[in-house]
Parts: sequence; C-alpha cells; structure tokens
Amino acid sequence: MMKAAHLVEKSKDVKGAKPAAQETKFIDILSKVATVVAILMYVSYISQIKNNLAGNYGAPLQPLVAALNCTLWCIYAYFKQQRDWPVFWANFPGIIFGLITFITCLH
Repeated sequence: MMKAAHLVEKSKDVKGAKPAAQETKFIDILSKVATVVAILMYVSYISQIKNNLAGNYGAPLQPLVAALNCTLWCIYAYFKQQRDWPVFWANFPGIIFGLITFITCLH
C-alpha cells in the first residue's frame, strides 16, 4: 500500500506537468470545440437529405449506424454518475440527422 501512495506522490512531481487549473481550462475549451465540430459533422447530412428528397438516393447504412452510435454515446453520457454534457450534445444531433438521412435514403 505504501508503494502505491509513493507512486501517486511521484506522479505529481513530474517535470513539465501542467497545473490542474490550466489543464482543466484546456480540457473545457477542447470539449467545447470538439462539440461544435461534431455538431457540424452531423449537420453536414443536410446536403445528403436534400439529394435524397430530389431522388438522388444515398446509401442508408452509414447514417443509420451513425444514429445508433450517437444514441449509445448519448445514453452513456447522460447516465454517467457525473453527466458528460459535451459528449451528449456532440452526439445528439447525430441521432436526429442520421435518422432523417436514413429515412430519406429509403425509396
């Protein structure tokens, strides 16, 4: 047990380690940027939805699997003991846009 405590203490003294407040700020900014980029990724389905509605159908499997994946990530993020809102909101649009894209791909 003493050895484990010693390792934890050593890890705090690592040279070049960022202070906790600086790392937390970086992670906070990173989570916001990643959330926006993920939302943009799923909003990009709009052009495929338009094509589908115009009769130029795309493959339905990818948006269906994306919607399923996003559903699983949203469930994970919501039901964690401490909810992970960036993960939830980054994936929520994928459920909506993935399902709409999938449905409009069917002909």
